[in-house]
Amino acid sequence: MRLTVTLLSLCQALLVTGNVLLIAVSPLIGASLAPSASWSTAPVATQWLGLMCATIPASLIMAKLGRKRGFMLGNIVGLVGALVAVQALMSERFGLFLLATWLIGIGIGFGQLYRFAAVEAAPAPMRDRAIGLVMGGGVLAAFAGPWLARVSRELGDVPFLGSFVGLAALYALALIVLMMTRLPPASRTHGEGVGLPLSKILSQPAFIAAVTAATVGYGVMNIAMTATPLAMSGAGHHFNHVSMTIQWHVVAMFLPSFFTGHLTARFGAKRIIVMGCLLLVASALVAQFDAGLAGFNVALILLGLGWNFTFLPATGLLTECYRPEDKARTQAANEFLLFGTVAMSALLAGPLVSSLGWATLNLLLIPVSLIPVAVLVWQRQRALAQKTF
Repeated sequence: MRLTVTLLSLCQALLVTGNVLLIAVSPLIGASLAPSASWSTAPVATQWLGLMCATIPASLIMAKLGRKRGFMLGNIVGLVGALVAVQALMSERFGLFLLATWLIGIGIGFGQLYRFAAVEAAPAPMRDRAIGLVMGGGVLAAFAGPWLARVSRELGDVPFLGSFVGLAALYALALIVLMMTRLPPASRTHGEGVGLPLSKILSQPAFIAAVTAATVGYGVMNIAMTATPLAMSGAGHHFNHVSMTIQWHVVAMFLPSFFTGHLTARFGAKRIIVMGCLLLVASALVAQFDAGLAGFNVALILLGLGWNFTFLPATGLLTECYRPEDKARTQAANEFLLFGTVAMSALLAGPLVSSLGWATLNLLLIPVSLIPVAVLVWQRQRALAQKTF
């Protein structure tokens, strides 16, 4: 179990390293190739759209072929996408670059299931800790991603071309790691009995709470994070400062993963989710008062912590919502709802930060950040009312 989780953590690190690289460079590439500033974050949106398109097929494919083959297929698609991006940059074709990020997004969509593979490789009492250890691989990515973005930016005559050569290398390395990883076959991880109706799965209070927390936490984080390079560039900050801010943001996203599982086991997923929502609100409040480098850094660190304390407990809560025969459909529904929302948030980031500004954008995110708290309070009051009667 330890070796499997360690290798999955390394695959997660390689995946997130590529994601961080894309966060830093895609909006800037979009701004240089897009026909207008409103389309500058379109490459980020198509990446998330590709991820959303992969969610349902990825879960169903892994239910038939197993996790290992599914992960390898996803990395191959991501590798193809990186090579298409190289061609798009060389020919300065915005439409082709959108296709490239869509393919990369499909590869990322398969990789998002690493956390569920960790659950299957660990005993039940170790579930939350296994999720945390795999997600903790992002700490390595927090340093590797921005470093790769900085050193690869000016390699060659075409700006950012080296970034996607490096991204292709990451996917190739992940394929090698997956070849050494032993994962249980689909017959052991997915049941073949008659599952519950999808409507009954989606109506479970735990499913609603898990999806709401993950969707809001990821959506709020993504819209603010996607807007950050544009906002910092507009405020006159150097690209190196942008990459460093993203680096510490990603550290804040993944470093707590090593103890989030312990906190969740001790205090319960719902309490940790509430804490995460409050951290998201704190991030938005900081953005109201300081547009300097320190203000961006503090806001993005709080944003990363808020994401961790909403997304990871929500993942653990989701695993309580299904039986083996319902696993593939439940995970597919969760991932589709989650990353469909994230894709929309990425598409909105560019127009919103361009028209409203950094502070006002974050002000709008405050009530959104509190939606999971409202859902949990409503569910608790409803449960108490049912006990009374």
